[in-house]
Amino acid sequence: MTIRVLHIAAELYPLLKTGGLADVLGALPLAQVELGADARVLLPGFPSVIDGLADLREVARLPAAFGVDDASIQFGTLRDADGGVAGLGVYVVRADRFYRRDGNPYVDEAHRPYDDNMLRFALLGWSAAQLAGSADPAWSPAVVHAHDWHAALAPAYVQAAHETSGAPRLPSVVTVHNLAYQGLFPAHEWSSLRLPDRYFGIDGLEFHGQISFLKGGLYFADRITTVSPSYAREIQTASQGAGLDGLLRHRARDLTGILNGVDYAVWNPRSDRSIVATYSPTRLHPKSKNKAELQARLGLKADSDALLFGVVSRLTEQKGFDLLLEAVPEIVSRGGQLAVLGTGDPALEAGMRRAVQAHPEAVGIHVGFDEALAHLVIAGSDVVMVPSRFEPCGLTQLYALAYGSLPLVHRVGGLTDTVSDASLENLADQAATGFVFERFEHDALVAAIRRAFALRARRTDWRRAQQCAMQQNFSWQSAAERYLALYQQIVPQR
Repeated sequence: MTIRVLHIAAELYPLLKTGGLADVLGALPLAQVELGADARVLLPGFPSVIDGLADLREVARLPAAFGVDDASIQFGTLRDADGGVAGLGVYVVRADRFYRRDGNPYVDEAHRPYDDNMLRFALLGWSAAQLAGSADPAWSPAVVHAHDWHAALAPAYVQAAHETSGAPRLPSVVTVHNLAYQGLFPAHEWSSLRLPDRYFGIDGLEFHGQISFLKGGLYFADRITTVSPSYAREIQTASQGAGLDGLLRHRARDLTGILNGVDYAVWNPRSDRSIVATYSPTRLHPKSKNKAELQARLGLKADSDALLFGVVSRLTEQKGFDLLLEAVPEIVSRGGQLAVLGTGDPALEAGMRRAVQAHPEAVGIHVGFDEALAHLVIAGSDVVMVPSRFEPCGLTQLYALAYGSLPLVHRVGGLTDTVSDASLENLADQAATGFVFERFEHDALVAAIRRAFALRARRTDWRRAQQCAMQQNFSWQSAAERYLALYQQIVPQR
C-alpha cells in the first residue's frame, strides 16, 4: 500500500531556511518518495516559497478564518538547486496579509516576534486539517505529520473537525525538533483559535496560564517523535523537559527518537560546488585549499599549520556560544584560529566582534547566514565546534563528519548519538571521529580543545580519524524507513 503523508512545517530547503528544520523538510519527504510513499508538504506562503515552486495552481479557497477572508491553498512542485523539478509536491497556504513580508519569517527587524504569529501559524495548522478533510479533491492524506510548534496545532484541528463535523479522524504525528521553542501566546486570545473551549486546559493547550502550540501537538498527536534517541530520553527529565516532561513521561510509549540524516546530494565533499576543491577519504590533500580560501574570506592569517576551528551556528546560549567565547584565548594562545558564521543574540555577536578586534589574524566572523559560505566553513575547518548546552539532534556535526572536519561536541542529545570521542581506546580501534566533553563547563571545553591540538600533532592518527569520520553513514533512507514504519502502526488497514 502506498501511504499518503502530509508534512506540515514553516520552512523547507532550498525555498526558505533559517535553521536545521529546513534541511530536514528538504530531505525527509523526498527520501520517503524514493521509498514509494506519496509524501507532500504544506508550507506558509512566504515570498521565497511562492517564488520557488513550479506550476503553482489553486486547489481550494479557504473559508474566512483568523481575520483573513481571501486565503487559499495552492499546489506546486519543488524546484531543485538547478531550477529543475525536484519531484516533491508542495501545498502553500496563500494568505498574503500573513506571510508576504520582507525579511525574517518569524520576527521583525528588531528581532521581536510578529504580533500576529499566533494567527499566522494557527492558519497553517487549520489548513492542514482542511486538506485532511479533502479540501483538494484530487488528493488527501492518510496521515498528517507536523514539525515543531509552528505546525503543532494540526493534530488538534484534525481532532476538532472530527468531533464537531464528523470529518475523518486521521492519525497524526508531531516531531519535536527543539522543545525549547513552544509557541506560547496569551490565554486571552484563545477564542481566536477556533478550537473547542475544552481544549484549553491541562489536558490540552494550557501551559502555566498560557496557550502552548507545541503542548497541543504533544497532547493530540497519535505519536510523538524527536530527532535523536538520546534527546527522546532527555526531554522526559525535569532538566531538559522545558516544563513538558510530565506530559512526555505520560506519553512515553508513544514517544520515539529517530535520528536525523544528511542529504549527501547536498553535503558531499566529493561533489560540492560551494567549495573551491573537492576531496575524498582517500584523497584528502585538496581539503587544504578550502582552508586557505576560508582564511582569506574571513581575514585570517594564511597559515596551513594553524589548527582552524569552525562554527556554523545560531549565536545563542543554547548553542553554547557563551562558553565558546570564554575559550577563545585558549585557542589563540596555542596558535589556533576560529572562523564563525552565524547570527543571533546581539550581545554574543558583540562579544565575537570584540574577539575579532583583539585577535584580527586569528579570529574571523561573518554575521548573517550564507549557505555557500556554510559549506566552505565546514570544508575548510580542521575542527567544527558544536558545544551546545542541549542539542535535539544537530546537523552541523553530521556535515562535519562527512567533510572530515572533526566535530568537537558536548555529550548531549544527538551529539552523543553521532560522535565518537578520540579516546585512546577509540583511536586504537580506529573508531574515533571527534572530540566529546562531558560537563558544560569552561574547563571541560578547554580540555577537549587541548586534546584536539594534541591529536593534530599526531598526523597519522589525525588522518585516520578524518577517514573514519568520512566513512560514517547517516543517510536519510534509514530515517525515512523508520517514519514509514511508524505511520503503518497508526494508519487503519483497509
